[in-house]
Amino acid sequence: MSWFIKAITQNYANFSGRASRAEYWYFMLFYGIFNVVGEMVTQASQDPAIVIIFLIILLGLLIPTISIGVRRLHDIGKSGWFWFFTFIPCVGGLILLIWAIEDSQPGDNQYGPNPKGIGGLAPQTGKTEAEE
Repeated sequence: MSWFIKAITQNYANFSGRASRAEYWYFMLFYGIFNVVGEMVTQASQDPAIVIIFLIILLGLLIPTISIGVRRLHDIGKSGWFWFFTFIPCVGGLILLIWAIEDSQPGDNQYGPNPKGIGGLAPQTGKTEAEE
């Protein structure tokens, strides 16, 4: 749940940087649970006000959902523009699913440091190897 809250509060419209697999998948898990529960509530009540409230909340979650998808693509070394593969029927979603499953690109890449903190650049001590 903390990944979901972090994506909404700290990274609402943050399209730069990287998102680890855990961050992405935990966000998607709670987003999916919210959708299922919201659908059940709107179907059970059939009150137009509840349906409108649910749609407003879903629209509010659209930006962080796209944002975390773009940052996940950055984590595997792909441009965020590949998120538009979503609009390719059948194949686009499958490609993005496969990429979302991939492990982080080791070390730093052009989008930032590895979110796992693994494989970054070696710390600089200011000494050459000969001096050490």
